[in-house]
Amino acid sequence: MIKQWKYCLAILWLPLSISATAQLSSGTDLRMQQRPALFHDSNSIPHSLKSTAFVVGNIYIKGNKKTKPYIILRELGFKKGDSINLPELVRAFTFAHNQLINTLLFTDVVVYLKGFRGYEVDVEIDVHERWYIIPVPYFKPVDRNLTVWQDYGYSLSRVNYGLKYMQNNFTGRNDNTVVWLMTGYSRQAEIAYDQPNADNSLKHGFGFTFIYAANKQINALTKNNQQYFINADTIPHAGKFLSERASLSLRYYYRPAIRVRHLVKINLVDIKMDSTVSLYNPHFLNHGKRELFFPEASYQIDYTNVDYIAYPLKGVMASGSLLKRGLNANMDLWQLNLSSNESKRLAHKTYINSQNMVSLKWPLDQPFYNQQLFGYGNFYLRGLEKYVVDGTFGFAARNTLLRELFYFSLPANIPFLGLYRIPFRVMAKTYFDAGYVRNNNATIDNSLANKFLYTGGFGIDVVTSYDFVFRVEYSFNQLGEKGLFLHIHNDF
Repeated sequence: MIKQWKYCLAILWLPLSISATAQLSSGTDLRMQQRPALFHDSNSIPHSLKSTAFVVGNIYIKGNKKTKPYIILRELGFKKGDSINLPELVRAFTFAHNQLINTLLFTDVVVYLKGFRGYEVDVEIDVHERWYIIPVPYFKPVDRNLTVWQDYGYSLSRVNYGLKYMQNNFTGRNDNTVVWLMTGYSRQAEIAYDQPNADNSLKHGFGFTFIYAANKQINALTKNNQQYFINADTIPHAGKFLSERASLSLRYYYRPAIRVRHLVKINLVDIKMDSTVSLYNPHFLNHGKRELFFPEASYQIDYTNVDYIAYPLKGVMASGSLLKRGLNANMDLWQLNLSSNESKRLAHKTYINSQNMVSLKWPLDQPFYNQQLFGYGNFYLRGLEKYVVDGTFGFAARNTLLRELFYFSLPANIPFLGLYRIPFRVMAKTYFDAGYVRNNNATIDNSLANKFLYTGGFGIDVVTSYDFVFRVEYSFNQLGEKGLFLHIHNDF
């Protein structure tokens, strides 16, 4: 009798659905607002129902024209037949939504309770798939960021152009194909394929990449804390290209659980340098070598538990990797990288984000080829974008306080892109960064090495569809410099 009373109460309290809608990548889908929400959080569930166990029945999936159903089911924290109470179900729906958004396969995801059949509950998952085929003209400055390109007067001679073809979700198993044909400042040809879900258990996968690149201009050394480039066209008797590089990469993926991923990679690398390079920097490679063939082997582990991987406001991401490059004195490097990214909600629309990175290279005495550290990739301090710091040990801490200013969606009807609206999230922020780089062979003019570094500033971030993040930052650094810096991230 008590169980029947509880079930009747559930029918009276509950509309037909629980929905977990995108927070960053998509906002609230106007089409999906028509579904009433069941419970927004565990606190809204009547106490008499919190301990009632339900069994997960059928799981329906809609909108997946390309993606295989089992790829979607792989990301859920529950499966058919699981016994689960309502508070756990609310949390499971939110977790499932975040996992599916972070696959970067969908522009929208809604996970909701479709209906009851006694103590059995059916679940429905509605998705809007992204546009997976991206054949686009490639046009990109070779400089590390827009600020450095500005120092060269936005010269078109410092631009690579060509064709970039990507086909994500190639077979519907979240596998990706990339073909690049590039010329201009550099010449590059690349073909890559990654299939992280190759077996029936969806735990094992593989990938490969072949790259050939030839450069007329290279960063031969660091001078006054900035990259110093030399160009074959301006140097008498130099060859057509100052460097050529060919590499073959083989990858193995292992994902034993939802949040953890492992990657093992083996590279074979062949590099050739023009003799001119050693005139500018005799230590570009060990022992003045002009040509080297060497293997690389690396292992990486990633943990991801965030609401939105492109711009997390809640959760934790962590990564660790170990690289071995070369087998003898001509190329001998061990490199350990550790990073973490933690985001928390402090108050309504207010968040704090902390990023920490550490890199150690061993032996400490390395040629210039192995010394790139600060200013490359994501390893930098805001306000020092113009500079690079070479070394074999470094750490960086970036701390940001964020406040949401606006969050809205504009109507759109672009079905082939999976967009029925274009969301915008505008965040104000202030930040403080600190770091340090150790370089046993630093010269006097490269004064940022072996010195504690710190910067700060404030800015605006704009986040919208397809993981596009535009950042405008006004930064200060310990050199007494200040200025406006722009950063763009997107999937293209």
